[in-house]
Amino acid sequence: MSQHYQDLIDRCGPLPPLRTAVVHPVRHSVFEAVTEAVEAGLIEPVLIGPAARIAAALTEAGHDPGGYEIVDTEHSHAAARTAAQMASAGQVGAIMKGSLHSDELLEAVIDPACGLRTERRISHAFLMISKDYPRPFIITDAAVNIAPGLAHKVDIVQNAVAMWRVLWGPERPRVAILAAVETVNPQMQATLDAAALCKMADRGQITDARLDGPLAFDNAVSQQAAREKGIVSEVAGLADIMLVPDIESGNMLAKQLIFMGGADAAGLVLGARVPIMLTSRADSVRARLLSCALAVLMAEGRRKGQIK
Repeated sequence: MSQHYQDLIDRCGPLPPLRTAVVHPVRHSVFEAVTEAVEAGLIEPVLIGPAARIAAALTEAGHDPGGYEIVDTEHSHAAARTAAQMASAGQVGAIMKGSLHSDELLEAVIDPACGLRTERRISHAFLMISKDYPRPFIITDAAVNIAPGLAHKVDIVQNAVAMWRVLWGPERPRVAILAAVETVNPQMQATLDAAALCKMADRGQITDARLDGPLAFDNAVSQQAAREKGIVSEVAGLADIMLVPDIESGNMLAKQLIFMGGADAAGLVLGARVPIMLTSRADSVRARLLSCALAVLMAEGRRKGQIK
């Protein structure tokens, strides 16, 4: 478990720190993670928000405000918009949430006027590293799209596949489309979506991945469970990516693994022109460092043309 974590951190070693807009960092607690990421050589922070409040937060955290680049804005809404515009202009390579609501930050990210949108819908991906599973895996979407429809799920899958391939490609990842059962039931929309997504992959409408579903969670992570149910699949028991039906099931699954299963986890918002870190006050410093490492690797992947 720790080795998978350390491998991702170590891969950032040869890369330069990622110039990162930290949006509205007006509480001293934000700077614990920022400081750790700077010391690890992962990011070069640009603090965006009301300058007086940022300086006060830095002082409370024991830092000299003069040691940081600060872009003064009137309030959090303006900070989010400024960060998005700077990212679109190439002045920063990533965005990190500070002391504002995720919705407020994402509203600026998806505003066409800010220029950060791509052809895909934005979505969130949790990278999970669990002692109970032999490899890191992705859960998506557990933080942005509330009840995605079929077309949205196509983009959610492709975003997660792009992330997985930057981290471990060029092999095609195995994508398990989760539901409560492993058979198609017309009364369960998640199973209908799963069947459609698999056929779309067969027809080339979803690329660079191997899909199967519907699969219940046990069938996605346990080959024995899949065999006992007679499931013949190259994905069952070997999932690299797990597409959840909705935000509630995804959020509960991810947080159960983190808080009861002891998993390491890090999340990124994907589908924009730069990676976006939606850090939470409940996140450990270890989790926040991993989020920064993922952002560094994703930004490098885009620079190399691995991401559209």
